[in-house]
Amino acid sequence: MANLQLRQLVDSVLGRGKQTSGDNIAYTCPFCHHHKPKLEVNLSTYHWHCWVCNQAGRKLVTLFKRLSVDKVKMTKLFDLIEEHAPKRTIVNESTHCRLPDEYKPLWIENRQSPEFRNAFAYLIKRGVTVYDMLKYRIGYCESGEYSGKVIVPSYDNNGFINYFVSRAYYENDTRKYKNPQVSKNIIGFELFINWNLPVVLVEGVFDAIAIKRNAIPLFGKTINEALRYKIIENEVKQVYICLDKDARKQAIATADYFMANGVSVYFVDLEEKDPAEIGFERMCEIIRNTKEMTSEDLMKEQIELLW
Repeated sequence: MANLQLRQLVDSVLGRGKQTSGDNIAYTCPFCHHHKPKLEVNLSTYHWHCWVCNQAGRKLVTLFKRLSVDKVKMTKLFDLIEEHAPKRTIVNESTHCRLPDEYKPLWIENRQSPEFRNAFAYLIKRGVTVYDMLKYRIGYCESGEYSGKVIVPSYDNNGFINYFVSRAYYENDTRKYKNPQVSKNIIGFELFINWNLPVVLVEGVFDAIAIKRNAIPLFGKTINEALRYKIIENEVKQVYICLDKDARKQAIATADYFMANGVSVYFVDLEEKDPAEIGFERMCEIIRNTKEMTSEDLMKEQIELLW
C-alpha cells in the first residue's frame, strides 16, 4: 500500500510513469526533457537516475527538493518513507522534563554564598560569560541528587524545558555528570535556533555556548531523529558539523545523510580540541574558512574509516 501511495505521489510530481522492471518506474526527465522516459526512480531503494543527462541521487527527497516541490507533498513523502523522516509521534514525543527542585538561578542568588562563588568560578573557567549565564538561564544545586553541580537547561521553541545537563563544579566530585532520565530525542537549545540560517551541530552544551550563534548540542555524538526531521522539514540549506575526533564515524554518517538529502555540509576540522576549548573568536574564524564538503571528500573520509 505504501508503494502504491508513493507511486501516486511521484506521479503527481513527474507525470504518469511507466514501470520498467521490478520497482523501477521511468519518467520524462525534468532536467534534460528527453522525449523518451529516461529518468528511472526505484520505489524500494529510492534511488533515481537519468540515463541521458546523468542527473542522479540516492534519496527521493533530494529529487523533490531539486524540483522545488511544495511542503504538502514533501510532508507526504516524509510520512511514506520512514527512513527519511521519523514518525510524528516520535518527533513530538513528550519528555516530561523539569528542573530539579533544588535548582537556583545564578543571576538572583546570594553572591556571597560559597556554593554560588564556586559554581560561578567553574563556569567562568569553562569560558561561559555572565551574558551566557543569563541567556541560557544557567543555575546550580546546593543539595539533593544534583548537589554541587551547575545546571544548563534546554528549552523548546515554545519556551518549555525539554532537557538539561548537569556538571560538577568540584574537582573531587566522583560523579562529574548526571543527566535526567528522559528522552534525548529533542532539539537542544531550540528556543535560540533560527532555521533560516546555517546551523552548527556540536556534541555538548558548552560547545554550543562557545559558538553562540545557531549552535545545537547533540547531547552526545549522534544526531537524533527529531533533529534530522526538523532540519529537512525547515529546508535548512547549510549544516556545519563540529564534532570531536573520537566522533569521526558519527560525523561522517551525519554528513552522508544530509548531503544525500540536498543539504550543503561543512565538515569542521577541530584537530585535537573541542569548541569550548578553542573559544568563540577562533571558532568563528575556523567556521568561516571551512569549505563545503564534496562527494569526493565524503568518499575519501569513508575510505579512511575502513583503515
